[in-house]
Amino acid sequence: MPSDRTVDAAPADPAHAGPISEQTPLLGDSSQHAGTGDGSGVPLAQERSTKELILILGSIWVGVFLAALDTTIVATLTAPISSSFHSLSLLSWLATSYLISNAAFQPLSGRLTDIFSRRTGLVFSNVFFAAGNIICGTAKSQGTIVVGRVVAGVGGGGLLAISTFVTSDLVPLRQRGVWQGVGNICYGAGSGLGGVFGGWINDTLGWRWAFLIQVPFIVVSCVLVAVTIDIPVKYTDKGRLKRVDFLGAITLVITLVLFLLGLNMGGNQVPWTHPLVLTSLPLSAVFLGIFVYIEAYVASEPVIPVRLLLDRTVLSACLTNWFSTMAIFGLLFYLPLFFQVQGLSATSAGVRLIPQALGTSIGSLGCGIIMRSTGRYKTMNYVCMFTFVLSGIMICTLNLTTPAWIPFIYFFFLGGGYGSMLTITLVALISAVDHDYHAVITSASYAFRSTGSTIGISIASAVFQNILISGLWSRFGDRKDASEMISRIRDSLDEIQKLPGDWKPGVMDAYMDSLRAVFIALLGLSVLGAIGSSAMREHKLHSNMARQDPDDE
Repeated sequence: MPSDRTVDAAPADPAHAGPISEQTPLLGDSSQHAGTGDGSGVPLAQERSTKELILILGSIWVGVFLAALDTTIVATLTAPISSSFHSLSLLSWLATSYLISNAAFQPLSGRLTDIFSRRTGLVFSNVFFAAGNIICGTAKSQGTIVVGRVVAGVGGGGLLAISTFVTSDLVPLRQRGVWQGVGNICYGAGSGLGGVFGGWINDTLGWRWAFLIQVPFIVVSCVLVAVTIDIPVKYTDKGRLKRVDFLGAITLVITLVLFLLGLNMGGNQVPWTHPLVLTSLPLSAVFLGIFVYIEAYVASEPVIPVRLLLDRTVLSACLTNWFSTMAIFGLLFYLPLFFQVQGLSATSAGVRLIPQALGTSIGSLGCGIIMRSTGRYKTMNYVCMFTFVLSGIMICTLNLTTPAWIPFIYFFFLGGGYGSMLTITLVALISAVDHDYHAVITSASYAFRSTGSTIGISIASAVFQNILISGLWSRFGDRKDASEMISRIRDSLDEIQKLPGDWKPGVMDAYMDSLRAVFIALLGLSVLGAIGSSAMREHKLHSNMARQDPDDE
């Protein structure tokens, strides 16, 4: 097994190779000096042949495929799992518990793998991902399955984020979009098959096997990355643990947990005026301020260097990821519910998510190929965000009588716009900063993306539950046993089929009104993402790892 290599970092040289312009990377391009970047520096890895890249990145993409598969498996299983525990109102926790731990770990993974190595991070992530799936598959209570999703989220988040760092370690900017596109095909394949696989497993063996059957494949992924990944890490006289920004990590986790706890509970489990909500949300703001102070003035190697976020392109790309991911994850978790309200099985609902995953893969790879050919991305950004918003508008027109083939078209364009956005914003981010910072700034974008996914689901859940409760009470509040019936309807979709004949039309209308309100709210987030993306600058995409093309000399 190859060992992790350490390399002494050369002193920083902040001088630019040429005059500063809009295309000059933030903090200079010191990666041109002695094979390292600035003093924080991760050494440049040796450029690899295409065959070597396929072997190394293919090993990592096994984990990416499984992490994506797991996400959409749960998207189609939330209703069956919640119904089996008789608590559909807790549906959002099955998603947000996983995504909260994603949001907590992904921002840490860039700096931690700079310190402890990419391979160590990937092995750690595979172990946690396997453990989380085992816990979920054997859970006897909803509390246990939520814990399992938290553990799996730590691992799944690491698998997705670290794969991106490794690709940036080994691939020049001009080629970066193509390889990211191939990686997103693996992600898209996992996303597309997850819904179908999860629905089929649920309808045949039961939802527990959807988790347990992944474990042997995760073990294979762990062995592959342990054997193939060998990227140098920086050697310093300072101990590795002393380089870890524990204060920043702790305050970031507290910030996220408090914020997402308040957001998820408010209007769903408790009123917005409940002390839990009124306490957790303001405290999250306080801890956010503490985190920013620590990152700016205390930490020697901050989890997220906040000064990088002041760059226009970096901030624009992060906000675009944030709002767009809020929209896409809200849709991923409520579109299957829409189909199941229509009367479709979990398997059929999962099949209807395939076009979105296919569009994500094609959009990502297509943008990568165009960027390799042209060296530009700004115009494509406008096109992809227009497509993303337009598809959101079309989804708002869905109703219970919409022909079955129409959603396939809408979802394909939704995925195409989102996949293109992911590749474009990633390339824009890493082209805007020096090579040494690509992992931590990519971690920052993942922080925006992972918190966005959680916030999106929480917003969708809050809108859905509030509109549904209001709609059901306005229609049936004066009927006998209304409180008991409404509670049963909210807690299990299966109850819809057991309703008296005079209840069913009104209940279906209430569900559809709630879902349409969700789609409209998520469309608003898509529009905010498109507005945010317009601020990105066009940076030069170099053809080699040193970021020094012949025309720069």
